[in-house]
Amino acid sequence: MTQQRLLGADFLRAAACLMVLLHHLAFRMDMRNVPAAAEPLMQFLVMGSFGVSIFFVLSGFLLARPFWVALDRSEPMPSLRIYALRRAARILPGFWLALVVSLVFSITISGSPLDGEHITRFFAGFFLVSDWHWLTLFPVDNNGPLWSIGFEVTSYLLLPCCLALLFAFQVRGWPARFAWLCVIAAILLMHWLVVQWAPIDEVERGWEHGLVGGAKAWMPRFNPIGFFAIFALGALAAGVQVRVAGLRHWVFDLLGLAAICAIAWLIAAHMGGLTEGFGCLGIPYGYPWMPLATGLALVALPSSIMAGRIVDNRVARYVAQISFGIYIWHFLVIGLMARLLPPSFKTGDEGGWTIWLWSSAAAIALSVAIATLSFHLLEQPAVRWARGLEDRRRVAPALA
Repeated sequence: MTQQRLLGADFLRAAACLMVLLHHLAFRMDMRNVPAAAEPLMQFLVMGSFGVSIFFVLSGFLLARPFWVALDRSEPMPSLRIYALRRAARILPGFWLALVVSLVFSITISGSPLDGEHITRFFAGFFLVSDWHWLTLFPVDNNGPLWSIGFEVTSYLLLPCCLALLFAFQVRGWPARFAWLCVIAAILLMHWLVVQWAPIDEVERGWEHGLVGGAKAWMPRFNPIGFFAIFALGALAAGVQVRVAGLRHWVFDLLGLAAICAIAWLIAAHMGGLTEGFGCLGIPYGYPWMPLATGLALVALPSSIMAGRIVDNRVARYVAQISFGIYIWHFLVIGLMARLLPPSFKTGDEGGWTIWLWSSAAAIALSVAIATLSFHLLEQPAVRWARGLEDRRRVAPALA
């Protein structure tokens, strides 16, 4: 572990980002035209949707860690004002810009109507509450991945509320980690109640009815409480990592590499099935085994001798740095290419495999370029502004 970052976190963030990107590219390929030798790889890439689970575990891990550190040191709970300011600065500028641009392109290029339904969906996304109903789950028609931002924000809100219980009862050390298991059990119970008592009607339910129909197919198994169960396992991993942070041993190299292999194996085990990978209690993306494997990697790699440094190489760190921009822009890039730059992604035609390869390469390059601009011109300045605001707030009481 370095002073600035936790080894392994950048690798997992980069891997999750690329998994989701390649998942959407793989769906653009007509599988009937895939060369036989490439079929297993394409089937694996289709399951890249599991990268969403890695994102949620990683977020829970990184955001919960300062709370665990404070709890073990008998310090006050970290400032919720600073916590909220940092989260808002990190995601809102990029997300809001992507949301607005997507809506404009949806109306002007894709021909989506600006009716009551589309306006409702947009504002639900803009105000970060789109995750609570199937009608609003997808805020815009042409940028599907934005659905997860609402779920992330709900998890951001629930995390300190649940951790506050540990501070209130002054539970510390390993007993606090066991208490967090009880919190996870309560979350799973609430998810089960949502699934049981919030049924969705069958009218126009299914992906053949578009995004809203697809949202009805996902819900109620896709719900904010269920995704917080994924997030909470990341928080548990943070609690464990804080307890072992001072250790260094080759055993952690073996555990970290084994966890990465387990992630790949769990994804491969779902090949040929639903890309949602519904697991325990219908929670998506191989719950709980996929989050547990990711959590194990996050616990072990910071204490490894070599593995953490190998996986957190320069390329992984760069991709991790711009990963949010790749995530919020890549789907829009793919859709615009398919519509405006024929024969992009015309993979049902003769030579479809070659068309898919160059189209995918171009989409990746454009997504990386846009994400780089987004990071340096928008995301990073917003984070710096927030940090400056934090510093001013710390100095003001000292001068009073």
